[in-house]
Amino acid sequence: MNTIEKFNEHVVGSYGRFDLVLEKGEGRSATSEDGKTYIDFGSGIGTNSLGYCNDKWVEAICAQAHAIQHTSNYYYTKVQADFAAKLCEATGYDKIFFGNSGAEANECAIKVARKYSFDKYGKDAERNIIVTLANSFHGRTMATLSATGQDSFHNYFFPFVPGFVNAKANDIEDLRRVLAENEGKVCAVMFEFVQGEGGVVSLEKDFIEAIFEECGKNDILTIADEVQTGVGRTGALITSKLFGVQPDITTLAKGLAGGVPIGACLTNKKTSGVLTPGTHGSTFGGNPLACAGGLSVLDTVLSEGFLDEVCRKGYYFYQKLMAFDEVENVTGTGLMIGITLKNKTAKDICKACLDNGLLALTAKEKLRLLPPLNITYDEIDKGLAILEKVLNQ
Repeated sequence: MNTIEKFNEHVVGSYGRFDLVLEKGEGRSATSEDGKTYIDFGSGIGTNSLGYCNDKWVEAICAQAHAIQHTSNYYYTKVQADFAAKLCEATGYDKIFFGNSGAEANECAIKVARKYSFDKYGKDAERNIIVTLANSFHGRTMATLSATGQDSFHNYFFPFVPGFVNAKANDIEDLRRVLAENEGKVCAVMFEFVQGEGGVVSLEKDFIEAIFEECGKNDILTIADEVQTGVGRTGALITSKLFGVQPDITTLAKGLAGGVPIGACLTNKKTSGVLTPGTHGSTFGGNPLACAGGLSVLDTVLSEGFLDEVCRKGYYFYQKLMAFDEVENVTGTGLMIGITLKNKTAKDICKACLDNGLLALTAKEKLRLLPPLNITYDEIDKGLAILEKVLNQ
């Protein structure tokens, strides 16, 4: 029995997987069980922010594993304190709740938003609706799936969690309509600056400003889901910096710890005292290994010139891709890239790239690229040469 057969016999089939067994990785390339090397333009869906087995990251993880790998949240650890302090200082937030995934970070944000209004306005006010955007994606748990603004995800698992309504992305009048129809009942507006799973669709600056203006009028919290856009992916540590806004709550995950499971719910002074002992928790939240990985990632991402280089690499991708005959358009920001093709399907191209030594992703009808943030120009060129070859076949 080979690896894939053994895997399929014993692992629940909830994913559509390619027939590829990855065994090891180094830098921005992964190697399969049979020894074939692949340039990685996917980063484990944006998680391996520094590529595979980055030297300093490995040193940090191993050193922590030799010290203490886990303790419950009955106790304190220095590595969690150091990581939280550095992340708060870099982002401008007050306090952080640590979990293990983006969905868990978003669950925390939902609970903070609802409890904020419960504490301030009372249970009878029923001020618990969260407005999310059409085409959004916020996770696979029941609450985050209910928050997701895509009908295709709202099946099988009935009943879904109530208290979520959708407004059209980049439609200010529709946002105002939804807020007006639910006046006095909305506790938060939740959004992604770039809708990743929704097809790498960026929110417009005017629309973002309208969110903050409308929410500011009625003490409605703003929640930025930066699970995919955060930690340098768009060329800023958090994408809100690119728009000159500071949401009340920001969620991070994916690339935050460089490949170790983590989620983080960042709260400002207005919201940092909402959760009190017993109102929320996570057994593995703030795990020392994850925090050590996160510190290493922040050390690199916040180093001088790193984020500027992410922006330059993103523009380099854009220029190269727009010159391809088969490419209709390129969307996204920084190294979060969506590619609309003229004639071919993204799924077919993704499989053909795999066959030719390139790992890529899809997002709805688009080809999606989320390369490691420290990818070199030489690696970009090699990967794009494979993509161009595939597109021209």
